[in-house]
Amino acid sequence: MDENRLKELRTKKGLTQLRVETKTGIDQSDYSKMENGIRYPTMEQAIALSRLYETSIDYIYHLTDDPRPYPRVIREDEDE
Repeated sequence: MDENRLKELRTKKGLTQLRVETKTGIDQSDYSKMENGIRYPTMEQAIALSRLYETSIDYIYHLTDDPRPYPRVIREDEDE
């Protein structure tokens, strides 16, 4: 995983690691390890980070270089 991607996303938002913890519930020490490439985010953490950074999970996991989020698909029986 490109550890600099998470740091780049965080700094673009003007957030500290502690603020990311507050907004996502991801422990600051775990997040630091993610930024430094020591560990990967769990799927739950990747979802929280993609929502915070307004990007796709694939971008978080470095499966794409396109940072745009995927559009949310709304089913016909689901209220907007």
